[in-house]
Amino acid sequence: MNGEPTQAPPYSTRRVDALRLPGGDTDRDLVAVEEPLEIRIGGEPVAVTMRTPGHDEELALGFCVTEGIAPTAAHLPDDLAANTVDVDASGFAHERLRRNFYTSSSCGVCGKGAIEAVQVDAPRVESTLEVEHQVIASLPVRLREAQPTFAATGGLHATGLFDAGGALFCVREDVGRHNAMDKVVGWAFGELLLPLASQVLCVSGRLSFELVQKAAVAGCPVLVAVGAPSSLAVELAQDRGVTLCGWVRDGRVTVYSEPWRIA
Repeated sequence: MNGEPTQAPPYSTRRVDALRLPGGDTDRDLVAVEEPLEIRIGGEPVAVTMRTPGHDEELALGFCVTEGIAPTAAHLPDDLAANTVDVDASGFAHERLRRNFYTSSSCGVCGKGAIEAVQVDAPRVESTLEVEHQVIASLPVRLREAQPTFAATGGLHATGLFDAGGALFCVREDVGRHNAMDKVVGWAFGELLLPLASQVLCVSGRLSFELVQKAAVAGCPVLVAVGAPSSLAVELAQDRGVTLCGWVRDGRVTVYSEPWRIA
């Protein structure tokens, strides 16, 4: 499982006081950490996202890839500012990305304002990958089993990258579902796996427009979720040739686009 931890990393959780009702007992509760991360390109800030610390360079790289930027590397900034990652992207025009970026942990497109501001060019996914129905049906459970911080806190989303047989390449957790996706895409970028023409992405929760867009930009032909898709997510998946599988639970799979990939 690519060396993924079996316990929640200490930087991803924090103890807080909690009042238990109706008993009235005061106890210490374990919650997921949420902190801002400033993403810079060539030293200039371009976005702030609320994220769970860990794999910050992957998050910054994945963010750039799925925003249509061509990064080459990510690293701590020269001024060593906390909660900041600097990305190298030669030839990047900062004016192209001045779109009032503020990404929250719940919705990565918050603050962009208009549909034209969130669209990212991506070719139609032409992968001929086919995956067995039983494999698709098993992925949310396999993803859940690889989420140590969710098991400890109940407070995180996750994205997992699988092969067509259901073997897990990489899993990343975050308070933001879009951040979890970006971390996986950033990991795949570092492993030289992009485009993800032979892989399957599985996400916890629902399927939004932005998650489909990120999968399409990464070239992934199949996107799976335990929850429901939005109307725009279905429309985008149909337009970009992504096989969209929602409501994947208890052995059932609902396919909303490109069903020929599900054997």
